[in-house]
Amino acid sequence: MRRLATGALLTLALVGGAVFAVGATDTGGGTYQVRAIFDDVASAVPGEDVKIAGAKIGKIDSMDVTADHKAAVVLDITDSGFSPFHDDAHCTIRPQSLIGEKYVECDPGSPSQAELKEIDDGFPGEGQHLLPLKNTSAPVDIDLINNIMRLPYRERFSILLSELGAGFAGRGQDLNELIHRANPALRATDKVLKQLADENVTLKNLAERSDAALGPLARDRTHLSGFIKNANEVGEATAVEQENIQASIQKFPEFLRQLKPTLEDLGQLADEMTPTLQDLDRAAPQLNRMIVQLGPFSRSATKSLVSLGKATDVGGPVLVRARPVVQDLKAFAHSANPVSKDLDDLTSSLDKSGGLEQFMNYIFFQMTAINGFDEISHYLRASLLVNVCSTYVTQGEAPGCGAHFSQTKGVSSSNPTAALDNGGNAPKEVEPTPGQALAKVATGLMNLAGSSPEKRAATQQGQANVERLQRAAAKGASPALDNVAGNAQDEALLSYLMGNG
Repeated sequence: MRRLATGALLTLALVGGAVFAVGATDTGGGTYQVRAIFDDVASAVPGEDVKIAGAKIGKIDSMDVTADHKAAVVLDITDSGFSPFHDDAHCTIRPQSLIGEKYVECDPGSPSQAELKEIDDGFPGEGQHLLPLKNTSAPVDIDLINNIMRLPYRERFSILLSELGAGFAGRGQDLNELIHRANPALRATDKVLKQLADENVTLKNLAERSDAALGPLARDRTHLSGFIKNANEVGEATAVEQENIQASIQKFPEFLRQLKPTLEDLGQLADEMTPTLQDLDRAAPQLNRMIVQLGPFSRSATKSLVSLGKATDVGGPVLVRARPVVQDLKAFAHSANPVSKDLDDLTSSLDKSGGLEQFMNYIFFQMTAINGFDEISHYLRASLLVNVCSTYVTQGEAPGCGAHFSQTKGVSSSNPTAALDNGGNAPKEVEPTPGQALAKVATGLMNLAGSSPEKRAATQQGQANVERLQRAAAKGASPALDNVAGNAQDEALLSYLMGNG
């Protein structure tokens, strides 16, 4: 009774697990199906998981029996990242729990191998990819192994062991195949031995040359161990960032497409920069020498830079306070721009035309024209005008003069208001006529001539000339200054009066 209850519970658990697995893994069907051939499905049912390294990638879609009495299990791979399967792919059925639930553990194979062959039309499983029997395994369940220890299975097992030699006599090849298929480790070992046999030449060279290769490694074993340790840390850090790395690898092709025009431009730039780089290569020793010599300069400049930093600490607030003055200067410069422009045009014009030089030449020649130089010193050339209009009168007009510059009034010493009319000063004496003044000057000059006969003759001639000038002045003419008569005596007097006689 207890055995029946236990069996019923196991059956219910299997049915419930199968229903749960079907409901939990229903993703709407896969696009890649593998038809795997097994010797025994070990109680697996449709809907159970298909996993790779413990991660679910699909489910069992259906199960069938082949013509040679093998189990055909259709695996529906719903995760496209693990398809396609290759010729070296392998699948095995494993227990998922103690209640008998199963799952299929697969290895999709190496990408270097060809993809699984697709089943042709007209054959069972057409369109699916065939995983042959040699690429599958089905381990014996633990309950079957435990049954060996129960009667009558224990007796039957002992009979099999007793008769095993007779049963396998002459069937060594079948026994070898059975052992390899029964133990995946032996199958994997067989593959390893085959690969080693294919690489026997390489292994021979490795054995002969290993000493030469391992010698440097032995000397640098500390660095090698450090490299392995650091590589392990790098691998762990990479594993943590695997999602970001995967996203970066997915974006990498688009990045390369966008980078291609830039790389083409860089290639063209490199071609065009070749002469420049060659020149830089030739100048490299001088540049290196300059950089080396810049070292002491840089160390010496450090103190200056520190001093400049301190100066900026002091000068910074000053510059801030000077901002209004700078703004006023800016406004003044803006307003003075037209004047400056005109002044610049003026100075440019004077510079081009030589105006300044001409002005200085005018001053020089003017001074030279109105000044003389003799054996004594410089002297000023002047003209003494003697005519009827040169006579100063206080009342009326000078006889024979028609020029009227201003009205004049005579002032006598007996008039009490004369001081007021003369700006508060003392009354002026009556000035002599031009003729009288000229006679007075000439008399003084002739008195200076001395008493020698030659000087007395010159004095008499001077007196005669003065008298003649007085007569001419009374008539309104000046023969001595105007040179109307062209008399040599007039010219002699004028030369004498001007200092040349």
